[in-house]
Amino acid sequence: MAKCAFLGLGVMGHPMAGHLAAAGHEVTVYNRTASKADAWAQQHGGRMAPTPREAAEGADFVMACVGNDDDLRQVCTGADGAFAGMSEGAIFVDHTTVSSAVTHELYAIAKAEGFGFVDAPVSGGQAGAENGQLVVMCGGDQPDYDMAEPVIAAYAKLCKRIGDSGAGQKCKMVNQICIAGLVQGLSEGMAFAEKAGIDGRAVVEVIGGGAAGSWQMVNRHETMLDDKFDHGFAVDWMRKDLAICLATAEEIGASLPVTALVDQFYKDVQSMGGGRWDTSSLVKRLKAFD
Repeated sequence: MAKCAFLGLGVMGHPMAGHLAAAGHEVTVYNRTASKADAWAQQHGGRMAPTPREAAEGADFVMACVGNDDDLRQVCTGADGAFAGMSEGAIFVDHTTVSSAVTHELYAIAKAEGFGFVDAPVSGGQAGAENGQLVVMCGGDQPDYDMAEPVIAAYAKLCKRIGDSGAGQKCKMVNQICIAGLVQGLSEGMAFAEKAGIDGRAVVEVIGGGAAGSWQMVNRHETMLDDKFDHGFAVDWMRKDLAICLATAEEIGASLPVTALVDQFYKDVQSMGGGRWDTSSLVKRLKAFD
């Protein structure tokens, strides 16, 4: 069993840290809102620390799941950052979806200080985190990944190293690019079925087992048809992720016309007050703009 720190106890980090504790690891948590860290410690029997540095002191592995590039830099660097408390040979595992640029930046600092850095964004959403069924896509040095993978297994159904530093984040970009087009297609299909006067649930029962089937179809068609979006992965976070995808595409010369279009559709959803709605709310935009 390992000594772990977990930084960030949002809807993803809270259950992920809980799975580490349940697996027998010794876990210290940090959260910007200290009351959340205290509540986690009382629930799971670990301890809380007032700063990322203090959480990381003596840890074999330091996991982070925060909001964006700036949040990650804040918990990593500076006098109170985790890097200041990490020991030589320890490994930092970043589960945040961020740019590959900040990943390369922090990887270089970590290596210079004598500890590892694995970028390890996740897919599976809140339900995946709660059930310990996340998919984790990793970048970094092979020895660091090999050491971290058995610990990550506490909350992952699949964990794979894609390549060197930044490869995990680039894989997550592919994931979000694919989801963007998929959800828009599903939204159009559900809206079309309603306009055509046929039962959307019956349609999904028939086509869901064929080539049109997807996780999104299975898990989101009913809430889409019921106009319920107060769950799942928020539009605000999806737009943050798609901005990373589009910026990286510009850098490498990749074409993402559908992604760019769907990003603007999500901007429309935000203007409707749906920034915290699930990404499947694209169907609500279709109905509003009909």
